[in-house]
Amino acid sequence: MGGTEPGLKRALGLTDVTLYFVTATSSLQWVATAAAAGPSALTVWLIGALTMFVPLSVCTVWLASRHPDQGGLYVWTGLAFGPFAAFLTGWSYWTSNLPYFAGMLYFAAGSALWVTGGGAHPLDASPAWFISFAVGTLAFVTVLNVRGLGVGKWLSNAGAWARFLATLLLVVLGAIAWWRFGPATPITAAALRPGLGLNDLIFWGAIAFAFAGPESASLMGGEIKNPRRTVPQALALAAPLILLIYVTGTLAVLVSIPYQQTSALYGVMQAIDHVGDRLGLGWVTPLAASFTVVTCLGSASAWLGSVARIPFVAGIDHFLPTSFGRLHPRYGSPANALTTQTAIAMALAVMGQAGTSVKGAYEVLVNLMVITQMLPFLILFASAIQLARGAPAAYDLKIPGGRATVVATALVGLFTTLGAIVLSLVPRADEPNKLLAVGKVVGMTALLLAGGVALYLNGSRRRARLALLSVPSPGS
Repeated sequence: MGGTEPGLKRALGLTDVTLYFVTATSSLQWVATAAAAGPSALTVWLIGALTMFVPLSVCTVWLASRHPDQGGLYVWTGLAFGPFAAFLTGWSYWTSNLPYFAGMLYFAAGSALWVTGGGAHPLDASPAWFISFAVGTLAFVTVLNVRGLGVGKWLSNAGAWARFLATLLLVVLGAIAWWRFGPATPITAAALRPGLGLNDLIFWGAIAFAFAGPESASLMGGEIKNPRRTVPQALALAAPLILLIYVTGTLAVLVSIPYQQTSALYGVMQAIDHVGDRLGLGWVTPLAASFTVVTCLGSASAWLGSVARIPFVAGIDHFLPTSFGRLHPRYGSPANALTTQTAIAMALAVMGQAGTSVKGAYEVLVNLMVITQMLPFLILFASAIQLARGAPAAYDLKIPGGRATVVATALVGLFTTLGAIVLSLVPRADEPNKLLAVGKVVGMTALLLAGGVALYLNGSRRRARLALLSVPSPGS
């Protein structure tokens, strides 16, 4: 199961993987979501870092040092709990990214409208615009990744640099606004105290998801140069940058505009546009919008390229049709896996829009991807605990406290993940059709999991047939 497969090229070095982590784990999408929750989001970011980001990072680097195989968590859970757990974990993780692409590109589509100058736009409530943008950009990103990580990594790297520039612009404008006009949202000790209201608790679940990403680079272990060393080093370099983007970005939005007026979809652009207008700097809005769109495309490329390695490895293991395990004859990429997941992501973008507003569709997609990605994290943390009970290996990453630290952080991550799943099922107070919103999330989650079970059973029968065919006949 897993390993470095023939034809894969080790195209990713330390800089590439570091920028990949920044692109995959941080997002201005979550900065807007956090700012809309108020100043307490700053405290929640720090709590989330301790209860989700640190446990996930510790478990990932320890597992990756022991098993740096292509397939990452698919391989780890298989070693800990067997092929069914591995397949269902990989399937859930893979499918969690299908609504992620649509949700991220909805955010990009909203940001793109500000390139013309911001403010009210006739397309800002147009489902046709958001769906067509998501579908078109998904197709573009897929074409790049089919050409291989040697090409696809440049969009991911560009996304990381654009994220730095967008965050820097946001923070500088926020600092000027605070100095010139005072904070639009008061930052007091009382305001920093996390609330326990319904919307506050829902936000906690989204923050846990915002720190997902440390585990994803290991999916491409067979395409990373010296993954045992590169993955831990890259994550150590990226971690402070990720937290800095989230905390300083959220603070900048809060001091720029009152949090009650902040949209979870447009918040970053609202803040930049508002401060730019007050300072007479109208040019900053289209510039920031361009940076934000590139960051979103970079994130989509990073995740599209990495998670396609799960069905690729499952195809090699014959749990999925063998076509998923084939590489493009020219580019050496898992082209069938890439194009299949893009087609499903496009379908989910359309399904998520049905019967609701653009805002409602965006929140359904966010809740769906939170739940479906948190489910495999439960198994990932359990796998770390299970594998830590075995004999130590000579090449295990030396973590302070050893395996006791791995187990302790995995337990913290396990309980955080359970809480995030429960909270993501609760609709927001301002959702006009709460039953429909919950039904969509539960129904689409159940549909995706049922599809995984059916594929596993079918794949098991396929493996059994292939095993029989490979047994030599008597006397041969």
